[in-house]
Formats: sequence, C-alpha cells, structure tokens
Amino acid sequence: MSRTTAPAPVDRKDDGATPSSGLTHGLKQRHLSMIALGGVIGAGLFVGSGAGIAAAGPSIVVAYAISGLLVMLVMRMLGEMSAANPASGSFSVHAERAIGPWAGFTAGWAFWFLLCVAVGLEGIGAAKIMTGWFPGTPEWAWVALFMLVFCGTNLAAVKNFGEFEFWFAALKVGAIVLFLGIGVLAIVGALPGSEAPGATNLTGEGGFFPNGSEGLIVGLLASVFAYGGLETVTIAAAESEHPVQGVAKAVRTAMWRIALFYIGSMAVIVTLVPWGDKAVVEKGPYVATLDHLGIPAAGQIMNVVVLIALLSAMNANIYGASRMATSLVARGQGPKALGRTFGGVPRPAVLVSSVFGFTCVLLSYWRPNDIFVWLLNTIGAIILVVWFFIAVSQLLLRRRTEREAPEKLVVKMWAYPALTWVALVGMAAIFFLMARDEGTRVQLYWTGGLTLLLAVGGFTLQKARGRAPRDA
Repeated sequence: MSRTTAPAPVDRKDDGATPSSGLTHGLKQRHLSMIALGGVIGAGLFVGSGAGIAAAGPSIVVAYAISGLLVMLVMRMLGEMSAANPASGSFSVHAERAIGPWAGFTAGWAFWFLLCVAVGLEGIGAAKIMTGWFPGTPEWAWVALFMLVFCGTNLAAVKNFGEFEFWFAALKVGAIVLFLGIGVLAIVGALPGSEAPGATNLTGEGGFFPNGSEGLIVGLLASVFAYGGLETVTIAAAESEHPVQGVAKAVRTAMWRIALFYIGSMAVIVTLVPWGDKAVVEKGPYVATLDHLGIPAAGQIMNVVVLIALLSAMNANIYGASRMATSLVARGQGPKALGRTFGGVPRPAVLVSSVFGFTCVLLSYWRPNDIFVWLLNTIGAIILVVWFFIAVSQLLLRRRTEREAPEKLVVKMWAYPALTWVALVGMAAIFFLMARDEGTRVQLYWTGGLTLLLAVGGFTLQKARGRAPRDA
C-alpha cells in the first residue's frame, strides 16, 4: 500500500540542479491545492469537449474515464519523483537524473515552447470573448492588456501569482460544482420545470456507442489533451513553504477531483442533452446544457467562466514557462542571462516567455495560414512526449531511490513497475491512434520533428560537456 503522508515539514531550497537558483518559497498549501485544480479545469473542458461529444456520443464518458486513468498514473509517477526531489524544473530535472542531460533538455524546452504558444492561444480566446462584449475594440489590444497584467503579476513576488491563481481556480471550481449540482437535480427530476430524462439520451440516437469504436477513438484523443496543465503544480511545489508535504497533498487531492469534474461533467451533459444537438459544439456543452434546462443568461454566465479559465491558464503558463527556463539555465542548458533572479523572481525568463507568447499572437494575424498553423501542429502532441519522459524517468529512478534514499519515497507509484508499464503502453497506443487519424497525423509529425531537433541539440550539448546522468 502506498504512503501519502509526508514527514515533518522541511524547508528545501533545492531547485533540482543547484541551490543557487535564487527562487523563494512564497506559495502556501492552499495555493498549491488550487493550482492543481486550476490546471486541470480549462477551456478544453468548458468548450473543447464539445467536439469529443459530437464524435463519441454518450461514450465520451468512457473516453474521459480511460484518459483520466492514464493522467492519474502519470501524476502519481510525477508526484512520487517531485516529493522525493522537489524541483522548479519538475519532470525535466527528473529526466536528467534518470536518463541524461539530453533528456532533461528535450523535455524542458519542449514544455517551455508548449506553454509559450499556449499563452498566445489563450490570449486570443480571451480577446474574442471581450470583443463580443465590446464590439469594435481590436483583439490585439485585449491580448496586449492581458499580457501586461499577467506579465506584471509574474514579475512580482511568487505569492502574488499564487493569490491570483487561488482565486481564479476557486471561481472555476465553484462554477463546476454549481453545474454538477444543477445537473444532478435535473437528472433526478428535482429541478423546478424539468423532468427526469432517464436513459433516453444515453441509449437513444444510435445507442451508447453511436459511432462505434472510431467515434470513441476520436473522443479519446480529444479528451487526452484536455487534461494538460496538471504538471504545473509540481513546478510550483518547489517554491512552496514545504515542498514535500505540498506536492504529496496536491497530487493526491487532484486525482480524485479529476474523476469528479471531468468524468462527472461528461456524464451529466450526455444524460441531459442529446449528443447530436449542434449547440453542444457551437455553444459549448456547458452552455448547451444550461440552455436546455432553461437557465437564464446561460451563455453569458459560461462566457464569464471560460474567460476566467483562459486568464487563469495564461497566468499559470507564464509562471510555468519562466520556472522551467530558469531551471534549465541553472543546469547549464540555456543562456545564463535568462536565469537571473531579482528578489526571488526570474524576471528575464518571465519577460522572454511573455514576449514569445505575444509574438505567437502577432503571427496569428500576420501569417495565419502557414507559420501560425505550424506552431499549432508543433505543440499538438508535446504533452504526450512529456508524459513519456515522466514514465521512463520514474521507471528508472524508483529503483535507485529505493536503494539509496528510501526515506524520500513519501508518495509511491501504485503497483510499481506494472502500472508504469501500463501507462507507457497506453501512451504508445495514443501515438499509434494519432498516426492513423488524418487530422492528428500532421501534429504527430511536427511534434516528432521538434522533439528530435531538441534531442539532437541536447545530446550534442551533453557530449560537448561530457556529462552523465545525475544521481537521484
């Protein structure tokens, strides 16, 4: 049976590479818990899940359950390594220790690239909502405003980032809980003005698997990438008051909430609304459900929630990108100027990450049909690459840690190594499914190209310095 109770609080200032990274410990446990939740509740859930429902029908619940199990395994592995060795570089540091500097370089810079592009995408999404409320205002002006606000937030003390993310996440969690409560009341027929739908929407219109295994596969691929964002909590844990305790508790609580928020939401939606309803895709599944139940101003309510989700993601991704860059520089895998800290904050890394994100926004206007599309395709499967490095690292580090420092195993991966191998097989299966689907194949190619380029660069740097994998 795995242990999840941490030892007595210990302030650790190990950045996973050097103790001189200069980062402070300004995050509290309540910040970490909400960062874990906020990371998993994003626009992918509120809006993007509609495409998965349209493809898989009611079986989207199965798709989210399968991908949710995979994410739980990945987070458990990451939690084990991060509790044993809290590091601002998280899985990049673990990959370096387990496999070699080239692996840490590849995983770290790939994730940095993903977060920076995602910042731009989230800024564009938030700006579209604002221009809907304020017609005639330019989208780029809203993006610039959001960038300035969150760049400023991240340039200040880390506790300011924690406070912003705490309240953003609290609002998102509140919205999900309220939605689930209304949905359950409607399902049992206790909501005024509604009747219990029974299993009509689950078994009608083609049955539970209306589009067969192909529809389930499309839904599975859509659901996998909706879970991205949980990794940020293990990056933030290194700047918390008690890193070991913090990451252990945050990872443990985040996992069961994944099941509640994601799988529970999908179950409520497909039970209440016919999966073939075009509004599920056009308006988003949450808005479609609230409209179906006759909730007043449902569209505007969910627009506010989606805006909060997008702004929260921008804030968290600027933070995560800056800390990942700082950790890479501290390990000699990036330009030194990028890793300087001022008052415990890596301000050059924050600025560069924000500028890169804003550049992605400009590219969406200047070159929407080639360079911007290339950026989107390049980041398409990076999260899977990161998960692969996490699983391989845990497979290698667990035995080493058991042999050399078993007291560090505050969090343990379940049924090691069997479930680690199950997770790796699951990732390989998703890569295979992406290669089969014409819509995702191009993403796989471009992500593979970026990963290979980074791996070659990292391996060349490693050979030049003659460095071997670090001991755990």
